[in-house]
This record gives sequence, structure tokens and C-alpha cells, in this order.
Amino acid sequence: MSGGTNNETTTVTLRVHRFTPRAERERDRARASSPFARKSSPFGGDSARRRPRGKQWVQDYTIAARPEDTVLDCLLTIKRTVDPTLAFRYSCGHGLCGSDAVAINGTPTLLCTATVADWAKPDAPATDEEGFRHTGEADDADAPAGGQPDGCLGVIELAALPGFPVQRDLIADIDPMLEQIKKLKPYLQADGVLATTDDGKVDVFEYLQRPEQLARYELLSNCIACGVCEGSCPVFAGGEAFIGPAALIAASRFINDSRDTAAAERLDAIDTADGIAACQSVRACTRECPRGIDVGEEIWQLIAQVKER
Repeated sequence: MSGGTNNETTTVTLRVHRFTPRAERERDRARASSPFARKSSPFGGDSARRRPRGKQWVQDYTIAARPEDTVLDCLLTIKRTVDPTLAFRYSCGHGLCGSDAVAINGTPTLLCTATVADWAKPDAPATDEEGFRHTGEADDADAPAGGQPDGCLGVIELAALPGFPVQRDLIADIDPMLEQIKKLKPYLQADGVLATTDDGKVDVFEYLQRPEQLARYELLSNCIACGVCEGSCPVFAGGEAFIGPAALIAASRFINDSRDTAAAERLDAIDTADGIAACQSVRACTRECPRGIDVGEEIWQLIAQVKER
């Protein structure tokens, strides 16, 4: 957030939904390991994504910012100069790793690709004790009727990614999603027999593909497992037992690979009540995918393949 001439007069307010977990007690750990505890679906469910107990509050941070700054830039400024206790996750900072997925203004997306100009919005007008919004003069002489001070780009509301347990502040525990992906064996499964040439050497051209074969799964291989599609899915984020769109995309990537020999087994694995049948075809998973994958369409194609078997 260096450079620029308006840093002294142009600001943005980040409204962060914070969370600090309560220390786990011995009794809680014993209950979690009990063989009589409630069991979840193989693909997850309410008990698998139960929110940890702890302190929850909303905290506003107003900092100098430019319209072109990313929300990640703003959080790093807060972390370094205002509040070192604020917790969030990031890695590459360029939309390639998917580690910084959160909900911005209620929409799952990546911190590093979201700019202040795109996401800052006017603050909601203040309300009185009866819940009515004031539309007249603001209490602050330096602020307009909506409570927005002069020179402020707006308010950006941040919360952890929906559908996952919150570990701390903006950090969600995405292990349930990764476990679901692992259950569907996200790796190439061939027959294990190496083809050989007439002179007995390994045929290095055995797995060459035509461009049209590569095109069937190439875009799907760009999935970064950020969890944005899962946080957008009303079925998964609503806590229902559902394998989730990220795992289905991982399965589709290999089902559509001409080199893979386990397509039938992969379709069997998702053809369950908690698998492909749980998808309601809302297609909210498609809207914010940072890699441009039409997740809803890919899942629909999987549904068609399952039905055609």
C-alpha cells in the first residue's frame, strides 16, 4: 500500500467478524473421542462442521487506502501497524494458491483479488432504539446522512468462509473439504501395465493425448481448492451432508481424463445420497470461482453421466 498522494485523506473501514476459540477442556476432548458420540456422514455434516465455542465480536478498522488496493493489502496494513492479533490466512497473494478465501460482504471470494474499489460500500444509516433508520442530519457534522465520513471509500465487511468451522477470526478450517477430496482419490489411476515397443523398450508415447482429449479436463486441473465454491453452495454451507462441489470437480477432472481407467469406480463413489444426489443445481458455486471454472455445469455433466450408466 505504498505510493499514491491520497493516503492521508482517503480511507476505508474494514468491519471484521472476529472469533477467539475457547480453550478446549478435558471433558470436551473425551466426549469427542467417545465411541457413542454422534457420527457424521462419510462426506461430512452438522457434527463435522460444528462451530467451535469462543468469543465472537465485530471490530472496525479504519485505515488509509487507495481504490486499487486489495483487501489483503488492507489487512496486512492492519496486522503490521494497528492490531497484530488479527488472524487471517494468505500465501502467494496472486490468486493462485487459494489460501485466503473469506466472505467479503457476504460473498465468498479471495482477499488478494478483491479490490477496495470493487467491494467498499456505503455504511448503513444509523438506526434508533426502535430500529428506524435516520435519513436527516447525521450526528457527526463531518459525516453525511449515512454515517459515512468525508474521504472514506466505504465499508468492507469480512467474515470467515461459510460452511467451515472457524479456527480464529478470518481463518476457516478447510480440512473437511480436503478430506472429501481425498476420499475420491484425486490422482491418475491407470492399469499399471507399461506398454512396450517392438524392441522391448518402454513406449514413452503410450499416454500422449490429442488436444481435444486434453481440453476435456484441462480447465478442471486449474482448481486451487480454495473453498469458494463450497462456501457459496447453500447445501454445503448450510451444514447438510454433501460431499461438496470442490470434491466433485476433483472427481470430474479424472473422470474426463482419457488416461484414467477408474471412471466407473469414480462414478460409483459419487452416486450416493450424500454425493451427486445431494446437489440441488442452484449453481451458486459457479459465480465466484477465481479460476473461471463453471462448477455448476461440470456437476450437471456428472449428474448426466451417472444417470446414463
